[in-house]
Amino acid sequence: MGIIIKSATEIAAMRQAGEVVASTLTKLSQEIKAGMTTLQLDDIAVRELKKYGARASFKGYNGYPASLCVSIDDEIVHGIPGERVIREGELVSLDFGAVLNGFQGDAAITVGVGKISPKAQKLIAVTRESLDAGISAARAGAHLSDISAAVQHYVESKGFSIVREYCGHGIGRQMHEDPSIPNFGPRGQGPILRKGMTLALEPMVNIGGWKTRVKRDHWTVVTADGSLSAHFEKTIAITEGEAEVLTDWKL
Repeated sequence: MGIIIKSATEIAAMRQAGEVVASTLTKLSQEIKAGMTTLQLDDIAVRELKKYGARASFKGYNGYPASLCVSIDDEIVHGIPGERVIREGELVSLDFGAVLNGFQGDAAITVGVGKISPKAQKLIAVTRESLDAGISAARAGAHLSDISAAVQHYVESKGFSIVREYCGHGIGRQMHEDPSIPNFGPRGQGPILRKGMTLALEPMVNIGGWKTRVKRDHWTVVTADGSLSAHFEKTIAITEGEAEVLTDWKL
């Protein structure tokens, strides 16, 4: 499948799906606290979906059993909500997707629960800022790898590592469309960005090395060395100027 260029009408529909995702993640960031279970966070996400008349992108996708991904500390992505209790000082990454009127939105945030270490605070800040760097590079006429290079350069300039085994992606009627968007690589390679492309950019950043492994549940991805990880994601649309953010969560 080739890269799909969206019409103005399709992008308008994606804005609506994106608003569901953004508002849900914003609410989750406000509600999360020590003593909650990760399943309680999934319950909040489900209630938000019902309020908007949307459905979860993730539930049932390749057999995934929940509506929300909740990943803690060394867990990078795809953590399954359950009875695990969230504790003071932990980093919690929340990845969420919604479908509304046939179009998808996808985004992720990482939040610290209560007081977290200065190193964890820096990790969150650098990951979020690396997403901003990627979005700034996402302009019509640029190469796709210009996004990748901007993210990698920012992360590594701050002394952290960028996960290489998982990446961003195109998005629209399907959650995963072409192209795949690595968070590392040289500038000036890959397809030229064009107005109407819709992309989900999602840097995953580790304090330690970039290598990963998958836990026995066959879903949860963790850092190979046990170091902390953070994850931020936004869905964007390429325009004639700055990229438009379609999942503009507020933290």
